[in-house]
Amino acid sequence: MEVYRRLDPERMPRHVAIIMDGNGRWAGKRGLKRFFGHKNGAEAVQFIVETSSRIGLPWLTLYAFSLENNLKRPRAEVNFLMMLLRSYLTNNVQRMNDNNVRIRYVGRTTDLPKEVCERMQWAEESTAKNTGTTLTLALNYGGRSEIVDAVRRVAADVAAGKVRPEDITEADIDRNLYTSYMADPDLLIRTSGEMRISNFLLWQIAYTEIMVTDRLWPDYRGVHLLEAIEEYQRRERRFGGLNTGTESDDVKSLPDRELVL
Repeated sequence: MEVYRRLDPERMPRHVAIIMDGNGRWAGKRGLKRFFGHKNGAEAVQFIVETSSRIGLPWLTLYAFSLENNLKRPRAEVNFLMMLLRSYLTNNVQRMNDNNVRIRYVGRTTDLPKEVCERMQWAEESTAKNTGTTLTLALNYGGRSEIVDAVRRVAADVAAGKVRPEDITEADIDRNLYTSYMADPDLLIRTSGEMRISNFLLWQIAYTEIMVTDRLWPDYRGVHLLEAIEEYQRRERRFGGLNTGTESDDVKSLPDRELVL
């Protein structure tokens, strides 16, 4: 594939996170019910997972089902999404094993239906020995609730005398997040053109490169992921710093009267 040959193997991201958006609009544009959009969106997942595996991406995190989805969407749609999740796991575990993919989850997953939790556990155990891409599904997930849960764990340590409040650091919060086992995302992709992050990985994306595409999720394929990585490689990540010898020097060379902010 031409775009893959253009990628710099030395600058590949370790972790790509995706807000999979646009299933409903994809269906609406075709005069179909939203259920068909979700079904085709689930099929798109496997294209992205397999491409991630083939390029050796260590972590892929997909925003599959938010807390807001659970609370605000019609119950019939939520039930269909739960059925679709069970079906996806049942039908794709063998493909995950064939591609050396391990599956894990983040979110308040214990609040999901029992039969869904059992299928999730089965899929996680069935792929636990795989050493390639770790596919993490964010399910019943919210970034703010994740931070609340992490703070509660830190507060429990304070109450138990394990740490003093004045000694709490970012690392204490970080290791109590759902995502403590993975690197922070290098690249966050959102499909469907919406310019927001929708309560996804709020702590983790502090220095993540963000890319938005108008393409609707059911139409997203492996080549589009590769194109996003190609764009990512064209960017310079500064982590709050400046280019050496460029912007910092330019600012210092200006007279005080020209420093208008």
